[in-house]
Amino acid sequence: MTHASMINLSILSILSLCCGAADAGQAVPAGVAIQLPAGESGIGFDDLLFAPALRKILAPGGRSGNLVLVDPDTRALTAIAGFSAQASYADGHGMGNTSADEGRGLLFATDRTTKRLDVVDPKTGTIVAGTALNGGPDYVRYISPTGEVWVTEPSSKRIEIFKLASGPAPTPMSVGFIDIPGGPESLVIDATRRRAYTHLWTDSTLAIDLDKRTIVARWKNGCTDSRGIALDEKRGFLFVGCDEGKATVLDVAHDGKQLGSASTGKGVDVIATSASLGHLYVPSEESQTLTIIGVHASGALTVLATSPTAPGAHCVAADDRGNAYVCAPERGQLLLFKDTLPASR
Repeated sequence: MTHASMINLSILSILSLCCGAADAGQAVPAGVAIQLPAGESGIGFDDLLFAPALRKILAPGGRSGNLVLVDPDTRALTAIAGFSAQASYADGHGMGNTSADEGRGLLFATDRTTKRLDVVDPKTGTIVAGTALNGGPDYVRYISPTGEVWVTEPSSKRIEIFKLASGPAPTPMSVGFIDIPGGPESLVIDATRRRAYTHLWTDSTLAIDLDKRTIVARWKNGCTDSRGIALDEKRGFLFVGCDEGKATVLDVAHDGKQLGSASTGKGVDVIATSASLGHLYVPSEESQTLTIIGVHASGALTVLATSPTAPGAHCVAADDRGNAYVCAPERGQLLLFKDTLPASR
């Protein structure tokens, strides 16, 4: 694996998209397109994430060979190279770096082409360590309560667990697996309750004890085909995206009770939430829309607005400044939506 230096890049292209009328009669600002480096011919986006300690959006660049960091304030881009790259985009998201997370001042990123877990120093913009995975990766998440890194491997129906040595360039060491028959799809960490949550591909969500590494609860989530996941950790609200065109919310503090649901466009995958605004963001690939949903204190969900996105747009991340970033795979862009809707109470 070759390591490349960090390249600071300005936005290559900012294009206004047409505005969408709000379903609830409220205005939705036009989306703004941020062109990612080497993404013009398409990027197979999958996982998007806001890294609060780094205060950057992590945008894995798929076949481009980059992990791109987006500054929410300036919209400046930093491309970290060194991941496997392909010259052309062939649809889907099975190439290169497709998931990343932060922890211990480092970034952890998976490469689907090489089936590796890489450790990145964001200060130098280089890959400083890494190891081979025992299966094809999907999500990677840093587990702050235990200092571990977990990688979901759906083709093997399990989660692989890695310990990290001390020091600035720790090599991950595989120390075990959690079997997830019928999954895993998506992964989110609840440090407060020392649990992780993941879905089966059908109608259920699992709670996993971080210390015992065992499944401790299984809840019906209201989906026919479970996909995206997001967590409001303070309120104990776990959000589920349903491929058939729906979002639901489960109360993780009260045995996974379903509190609300709302209809969206079809083709839902990665979702995100803004705890400060009480909003849920649900992109739908088939309808090419972003649905913004209000989350009430009771857990009830109300559609606030719907806006057009782009072909293949199926993933989203939300920062702490009221912005939602929707992936546009065929263009290699992120579509930035400024959420000016009133906060839900």
